[in-house]
Amino acid sequence: MNPTFSRRCFLSLACTAVARADEPVIDVHQHTNYSGRTAEQLLAHQRAMGISKSVILPAGLRAGVAPGTGNDAAVDFVRAHPKEYAFFANEQPDKPEAKTVIEKYLKMGAIGIGEQKFHVECDSPAMRLIAEIARDHHVPVIMHFEYKNYNLEFERFPKFVEKYPTVNFIGHAQTWWGNIDKKHTQAVMYPKGPVTPGGITDRLLSDYPNVYGDLSAGSGLNAMLRDEDHAKDFLKRHQNKLMFGSDCTDPIGQGSKCSGSQQLATVRRLGPDPQAIRKMLYGNAARLLKIA
Repeated sequence: MNPTFSRRCFLSLACTAVARADEPVIDVHQHTNYSGRTAEQLLAHQRAMGISKSVILPAGLRAGVAPGTGNDAAVDFVRAHPKEYAFFANEQPDKPEAKTVIEKYLKMGAIGIGEQKFHVECDSPAMRLIAEIARDHHVPVIMHFEYKNYNLEFERFPKFVEKYPTVNFIGHAQTWWGNIDKKHTQAVMYPKGPVTPGGITDRLLSDYPNVYGDLSAGSGLNAMLRDEDHAKDFLKRHQNKLMFGSDCTDPIGQGSKCSGSQQLATVRRLGPDPQAIRKMLYGNAARLLKIA
């Protein structure tokens, strides 16, 4: 799913993605048993990128979910590696047991809800339930926006956000990142070319204090690399609202197949100054997720 990256970007990665012991990094988006990646490979992947703390996002119990990706797997993995990992709670929001399941894992130590990646409208009664749970437990929600697939009707999301001013929503995925562009065509998953500022995502980050952006995956990386002049301004303007995430399936943690390490290098290269870079790689997530 990763877009094609330039040779210049790859060389930049080689120069800047070396783990820096004096520069903490929080990764807000990883998964266990991701496309068959083993626990040992996940540990090695995150350490190769120089990640200080990673958040494991479990899948809900929808059809087709691979074994070892659910809430119990996340808890077991994090308990085995408590210094390096934390976990969210998750469940399909329109299941009758959604509230019971999510609250069970929040009480066990989950620090958020998500990744919410289900075929429901983003402002549906099911998502209102998720927002209410997040509100009552004072935790954020990570949402995967993907046209016609997950969290549908993205253009209605601003009105939804307004109804829950005390809930912090973290946006992610193709439709979220495509809509940094005011001229975005919704059916296009990995748009190319110059960005016109003022898209739905751009406005959400600007206008709503409780909306944040998860930079992870090929979609987040593509959003930065498609128009680097825009990306520099975007990172500067939203430096208090963006958080690093990897969400990549590769087992190594470096090279052209690892969108996480490439995004790490991209933020370091295009970020406006060291203070802003530190906020996007560590400070914003530490504050929002209450990670020391």
